[in-house]
Amino acid sequence: MTRQQPPSVDELLTNYLRQQIQAQANGLGFVDLGEQAVPFDAVPVQPVDPQQAWSDATTAGLAAERWQVPPGWPTLVSLQEPTVAIALALGNYPQLVRELQPLLTGEALALRQPLSEPIDLPELNKYLNQAHAEPSRYLAAGVARLARQFDTAQRLLAQPPSATWQAQHANERAALAWHRGDHRAALADWLAQPDSVPVLFNRGMAALFLGESDLALSALDAVIAQLPDSSAWHHLARLYQMLVPV
Repeated sequence: MTRQQPPSVDELLTNYLRQQIQAQANGLGFVDLGEQAVPFDAVPVQPVDPQQAWSDATTAGLAAERWQVPPGWPTLVSLQEPTVAIALALGNYPQLVRELQPLLTGEALALRQPLSEPIDLPELNKYLNQAHAEPSRYLAAGVARLARQFDTAQRLLAQPPSATWQAQHANERAALAWHRGDHRAALADWLAQPDSVPVLFNRGMAALFLGESDLALSALDAVIAQLPDSSAWHHLARLYQMLVPV
């Protein structure tokens, strides 16, 4: 049997450039912030890939839905500060958790309060203020939450959902409460919802950071078994599982 030759460096570079060109065309390329102000120490040495972030940001949505990339997504990704307690919901992606050393040394299990200043991007604001039909308004609510425009997210979630989208709406509602700082109410909401991959992940995550170890372990064990190894959310669930006190 003939061993297949690995691609040359030139071929790898060509393929990489082709992928980046396609990502730019799809609105998912890396963004150059130029002289725009960025919070101190908010950007890691290796920036988050907006394309990978977008793929992970739609994990909580129904797989059959074709979610459209919101305008300004690469800039929104580039302006995110590291955090520790991320809900599996539309708009969120595991790469937001990128300060691992404090987590692994047990120094950062205390919840941080959400930042008060929203991210203000003209093209994003225009998108968020449009009249969104179901289910696109749930994605818009998730993006608004990521931009810390919590009142906008609440407005987008104010309309009652149809039967098909009740579970999606309930998870997004609890995720908004969580990232707004109403942690106990969010956990209570997730506990009242039927089991699903996002709900199990979020129960486990919330229980971990609220000091409920038994609930955290049972929920995280269940969701790890359901998320594929290829999913970044699977690996974040495993990280959270490692942090549960025994």
